[in-house]
Amino acid sequence: MGERGGRAAEVVVRVLRGFSGVIAAGTVVLALVVVGAEVLGYRRGFPGPGAADVAWHVAGAVVALGAQIFADRRHGFAAFCGSLVVFAVAGYLLWAQWWN
Repeated sequence: MGERGGRAAEVVVRVLRGFSGVIAAGTVVLALVVVGAEVLGYRRGFPGPGAADVAWHVAGAVVALGAQIFADRRHGFAAFCGSLVVFAVAGYLLWAQWWN
């Protein structure tokens, strides 16, 4: 049972790592959209998201991408923790920048 339990845990971490990869990519796309909205607003003379929002999104995307790269290069608990960082950063961005 120990060998099967180890395989099952590795499969769970692999699936979690894949899902966190999607979330990390989403934070990068979201940061690009926010930067694009700021540039478009500046060029057309209407208020965009603002420098603080742009900075938070870019910083969040960089951290999430770094954590995902860390998770992809590790196995086991380290990969699990890297994936959790991705989820935490994405959750914080959504909570602080979109729902607040």
